[in-house]
Amino acid sequence: MARVAGAAGLPEPDVESELIDLAVAGLVTHASGDFGGWGLTEAGLAADAERISAELDAAGTRATVAKAYDGFLVLNPELLDLCTAWQMRSVDGVAVPNDHADPAYDSRLLDRFADLDQRVDDACADLFAAMLRFQRYRTRLTTALTRARSGALDHVSDDLESYHSVWFQLHEDLLVTLGIPRH
Repeated sequence: MARVAGAAGLPEPDVESELIDLAVAGLVTHASGDFGGWGLTEAGLAADAERISAELDAAGTRATVAKAYDGFLVLNPELLDLCTAWQMRSVDGVAVPNDHADPAYDSRLLDRFADLDQRVDDACADLFAAMLRFQRYRTRLTTALTRARSGALDHVSDDLESYHSVWFQLHEDLLVTLGIPRH
């Protein structure tokens, strides 16, 4: 519940109440276990698509979201390359897991993440300003990068609130918002 509340930027009791109401309505379901969580049902997916389309039309932000998505897509391959470089490095021409024993290497990569972060901010600035729910991604990306730069290296790609995880969630939200299926 805490992860959903954090991602939504809402108090846990409010999120819990809303999720229970949505479950009763058949729009979400909950799976237990280590990898469990809340997810949309087929009816929930359809209702969400209708709600998002109405939101875009009412706010007049469809073009803003599309422009941000185009800018995001340009940066996505670089993010994937940076995550690979963070997790693996080349030693004598052989790829080995990055054990993070070389602070200079990690620092250079974190600088590159910071540069990418600024460019995603530039690409998505209009989106972040136009739609409140997307502003939370800006905050969460900043928090993850700040934590990583402060020594919590798992916040680059190995934590549920890592830069990579939040980036993936932003990507998914852009796809859903624009009605683009993931291939």
